[in-house]
Amino acid sequence: MRSPGAEEIHELGPIDVWVNAAFTTVFAPLEEISPEEYRRVTEVTYLGCVYGAMAALRHMRPRDEGVVVHVGSALAYRGIPLQSVYCGAKHAIQGFHESLRCELLHERSNVRSTMVQLPAVNTPQFSWVGSRLPRHPQPMPPIYQPETAADAVLYAADHPRRREYWVGGSTVATLIANAVVPGLLDRYLARSGYAAQQNADVRDPARAENLWDPADGVGGRDYGARGVFDWAHKRSVQMWASHHHTALALVVAGMTAVGLGVLRRRQPPGARRMQ
Repeated sequence: MRSPGAEEIHELGPIDVWVNAAFTTVFAPLEEISPEEYRRVTEVTYLGCVYGAMAALRHMRPRDEGVVVHVGSALAYRGIPLQSVYCGAKHAIQGFHESLRCELLHERSNVRSTMVQLPAVNTPQFSWVGSRLPRHPQPMPPIYQPETAADAVLYAADHPRRREYWVGGSTVATLIANAVVPGLLDRYLARSGYAAQQNADVRDPARAENLWDPADGVGGRDYGARGVFDWAHKRSVQMWASHHHTALALVVAGMTAVGLGVLRRRQPPGARRMQ
């Protein structure tokens, strides 16, 4: 990756936010992925993030300000079948983010590093990924529209003091289950993970592969932001609650106080005197 140079800085101004989101992958069992493909996915998905952060930090550190947002996934914590190469890269990004964050805190730097752990998102990636599956690849449901992911990344860029954000109820449930009952989750995914990541009903004439070359081709075709899963959720209640937890806590505290007051008024006078 070429580092942003003086010309770009002069044209666009200082780098305030750098979002690491580049990736490619192969949907297949481990034995069907070649070493060259593993290297390529790792170079793009993991090292692309590392090199991007290096390039941005060279400009952020002297100014002592800026935000690096790593686009992660529930798969940064929880490996699933048919995505070993992608899960490995996302786990690596999670470790890189934690190390970078510790170093910035040690330096007492005002540069921030945060990470957004996304659920399944309906982007065109599933029309681009390398795949050796018999049916069209899809992420583990539930699937969200990309606007949900964009809102989460923007919020993280504006509120980078939190070390990471979990987006979507499925992400929260997966990460908690992986922390509490990882062995049970292994068995569940072994049974359900193959079928859940394939869709026999999708007919995708735009199917391409971007592992070695861009899928949009020389003509610059724009695939848009949304993928082929039209039924994807348009919003995440969990994400809204996560972004407004202080207000929700105040509402809950207020409702609790009102409820206690109502219960107290309903007690007979003798019971109140005995308390």
